Amino acid sequence: MEQELKDYTLGGLLEEWATSQPDHEFMIYPDRGLRFSYKEFNERVDNLAKGLLAIGVKKGDKVGVWAKNVPDWLTFMFATSKIGAVMVTVNTNYKSAEVKYIMQNADIHTMCMVNGYRDSDYVQMIYDLVPELRTQERGHLRSEMFPELRNVVYIGQEKQRGMYNTAELIMVGAHTDSAELRRIHAGIDTHDELMMQYTSGTTGFPKGVILTHHNILNNGWDIGECMEYTNQDKLLVCVPLFHCFGCVLALCAVITHGATMVMVEDFDPLKVLASVHKERCTLLYGVPTMFIAELNHPMFDMFDLTCLRTGIMAGAVCPIETMNQVMERMHCKVISVYGLTETSPGMTATRVSESTEIRATTVGRHLPHVEVKVLDPQTNEECPVGVQGEMCCRGYNIMKGYYKNPEATAEVIDKNGFLHSGDLGVMDENGYFRITGRIKEMIIRGGENIYPREIENFLRNIPTIENVEVVGIPSPKYGEEVGAFIKMKQGTKMTEEDVKLFCRGNIARYKIPKYIFFIDEFPMTASGKIQKFKLKDWGVELLEKAGVEIV
Repeated sequence: MEQELKDYTLGGLLEEWATSQPDHEFMIYPDRGLRFSYKEFNERVDNLAKGLLAIGVKKGDKVGVWAKNVPDWLTFMFATSKIGAVMVTVNTNYKSAEVKYIMQNADIHTMCMVNGYRDSDYVQMIYDLVPELRTQERGHLRSEMFPELRNVVYIGQEKQRGMYNTAELIMVGAHTDSAELRRIHAGIDTHDELMMQYTSGTTGFPKGVILTHHNILNNGWDIGECMEYTNQDKLLVCVPLFHCFGCVLALCAVITHGATMVMVEDFDPLKVLASVHKERCTLLYGVPTMFIAELNHPMFDMFDLTCLRTGIMAGAVCPIETMNQVMERMHCKVISVYGLTETSPGMTATRVSESTEIRATTVGRHLPHVEVKVLDPQTNEECPVGVQGEMCCRGYNIMKGYYKNPEATAEVIDKNGFLHSGDLGVMDENGYFRITGRIKEMIIRGGENIYPREIENFLRNIPTIENVEVVGIPSPKYGEEVGAFIKMKQGTKMTEEDVKLFCRGNIARYKIPKYIFFIDEFPMTASGKIQKFKLKDWGVELLEKAGVEIV
């Protein structure tokens, strides 16, 4: 019998654990000796929440967080939840054009970021986008480009002109009475908006997916139950928190069960192996490429991983051989979870108690209180067992909608309340689902969702390009790579390097086409539509002729 849905709020759940198990460890960073108990973390959250209130953040305001897995990423998530602000997660790979779009589209009130990531200087990017920061007094920011923006917060100790920093906000909060915070937090409801995550669709323009406390905490609870979580479990988190994989399947599974998160700030296979060994972690998550990197690390045999019992391998097609190696060599009976951001994210999952074959070859059964159907894309009728159709679901996990975009929301949620995934799948006679393809032309590269239309729109800014089509090219390492087929305007020329140079620094590195093909004509249907599947075949043939290994 299914348990009833829970009316959790994120802040309320943290406070419950801070009272019932105050000294139990919530978050550990083994590489820097940083450890927070539930009580200590809750106190830090309260202080940051009061600091945010002090700079004018109110219920419903959008707070952007642009950072890798630093400790205060989670502090911001919980602090905004306690005051009813909406956290907007920003992909660490984003460049200026993408951040500008999100800040404008999401009506960002307060933007929070670290100093940078890899080759990206976030501070300089923000100064370029908001030059008023250099001249206007803090607390009085007015930006011509971002009319809703009132604050920029630097996540760290350093001082940046025109910005607050987290150390200041926490100090302000520590010297502020808690009565106002308690009053505001008491008014937060489980169905209130908690966060927005940006995802693209067929239009090529990213859309803000609105998720509530109810959405993600019930999903986290269900995923934790699939893996038989207890408060004694320790989860090694090396997947990005800005994805649902990190902030729901990881954080929400942990917080609903009172368990512990062991954090790796940025994925590094050696740090993952060493942290599992040192902290005796019992669960490990990752996309297939992460597990492959860990298995193939030259120091793999130095670490004792017998403490592991389960985890999640998701985010891309999971090779059966990789899953078998993880089970055998890492002692980890991983499960699969299927879904998308719009479904908070899980709609189906395997269970740790199920057979190796089921966990390796299916994406499991529906989650409790989630109705999953395979529907005919043409008729919207349910497909018989074994017949391919579109994966659709309805239940508590369906997003509240796309921010300021009711038309796009209506396109994916039908009149019966089913959300249409755009993915093709089949259900067997025992209720297990397999994913067989995609209606959407989305590319999944190492767990990152890449939307061809977005890249096509960007490349069409090159004046010498007449047309461009982007498809996924098979990759043994990442599952897929980005391939761009370009038709040049008559009498013009470009090289592959010219195209890549145009992309660098403007779009995320993982979106830059690895393969670029210059063609004279596109394959067309009788009705004049470009046949993308033929382009993929062309790309494979051309690379094989050139001796490039792609399968």
